[in-house]
Amino acid sequence: MSTEAQRAPVPPRPAGPPPVPGQAPAPHAEPAPPAPPAPQAQPVRPAPPAPGSEPTPAETTTRLRRVPPAPPVPPAPPVTRRRPVGAVDLTPRPDATPAPPGAYYAYAETPAETTTRLRPVKARRPVRTVAAAVCAVLGLGLIGGAVTGSWLTGDSAAEPGEDGAYTVGRSLWHSVPVDTLFPRTLKGAGAGPGATDRVWTRVAVAGDSGCAAGLDPLLLKTLGPVGCERLVRATYTDATRSSVTTVGLVFTEADTKGMNALSTRFTTQKLDARTDLMPRTYPADNTVAAGFGAGQRASWTVHVLTEVPVVVFAVSGFADGRPVADPQPVAEAMGSGATTAVAQAGLGHEAKGIADRVERSLRRTVTDLTEKPE
Repeated sequence: MSTEAQRAPVPPRPAGPPPVPGQAPAPHAEPAPPAPPAPQAQPVRPAPPAPGSEPTPAETTTRLRRVPPAPPVPPAPPVTRRRPVGAVDLTPRPDATPAPPGAYYAYAETPAETTTRLRPVKARRPVRTVAAAVCAVLGLGLIGGAVTGSWLTGDSAAEPGEDGAYTVGRSLWHSVPVDTLFPRTLKGAGAGPGATDRVWTRVAVAGDSGCAAGLDPLLLKTLGPVGCERLVRATYTDATRSSVTTVGLVFTEADTKGMNALSTRFTTQKLDARTDLMPRTYPADNTVAAGFGAGQRASWTVHVLTEVPVVVFAVSGFADGRPVADPQPVAEAMGSGATTAVAQAGLGHEAKGIADRVERSLRRTVTDLTEKPE
C-alpha cells in the first residue's frame, strides 16, 4: 500500500435509533447535529533506507513499541509419593524401553521411595570390651605367677595352711607380746572341781631361755627328736591365792611329721603320766610363788600339739610351799572318787584349766596370723 494514500472518510453517526419498518417516524424530532469529522492519522515517515538496500515489510509498516518477554516460570518440583517398605511400582519408567502391550516391568525403587527413616543406632564401644579382656588377662597372669612362685620357692606363707601355721607358730615366742601368750588374767568358767568357776592371775613371767634351764634332763631327752627352739614360762595363782601353777611353751624345730610322731609316742607310752617327766616350776621372788620349787610339785600335764610346733605343759602346787610326797598327773587328780589331798585341793583342775586357756590363746593367735582376709 502506498504511503501517500489517505483513509476514507467516516460517515456521520445517526442521531437516533434507526426507523422501524412500517412505523411512522417520531413527531417533533429534530435532526441531530452533524458529528465532527474524525481526526485523520498522521503517517509515520520511515527512516530512509540505506543506499543500495530495499525496504523490508517491517520497515514499511507502522513502528510499534516492543514489550519485553515475561520471565520464565520455574516448573513445580515433582511430588514424590512415599510408598510403604516393600511396595513394587508396576508403572514403567519414562526412560525405559517401551514394553509390549499388556506387559509390565517392576524396577527397584530409590531408597528415598522404599525406606523409612530409622532411628540411628549408637555405635558400640569397643574400649570397655578391650579393657575387660586386659584385666582378665592380667588377673590370670598374677594368679599364675603367684602359684608358680609358690611351687618354685616353696614359700609356705603363700599358702596359708598347715605349713604356714608351723612357720608362724615357730616364731611366736619373739613376734607377739607376752600378754598375748600369757594373758594377765585367765577366766575358767566351770574349770574347777564340780564345774565351779576359776579365775587365775599372772604373778611372774620368766625370760625366754633354752629348754635345759626349764626342763628336767629326762624330759629334755624325750623332746630331743623335735629339738628345742625356745622355752617361755609364766606362773599364775588362783583367786584365793592358795595354789600356784607354772605354765610353759616349748617351741620346737620339728615339722608336721616330727610333731605327729612325738604326739603318738606320748599317747601310746603314756609319757604324760610319768613322774620322772614332770616339768619344772618357775618360782618368783616377792610373790606368792616364791616357795614353789621342785618338791612342791603336786599335779602336771604335758600336751604335744600337732597343728603348730609347740609343746604345752603346766605344773601346780600349794601356795604355802608345803611339799607333796605323791604328785599325780591331771588325769588321776581329776578322776571321780579321788580322795588324795592333791585331788581334793583341785590342783589337777588348776594345772589342766590354765594349760587349756594358754593353748587356746596360742591357737587363736596362729589362726589370726595365717588366715587370709576375705
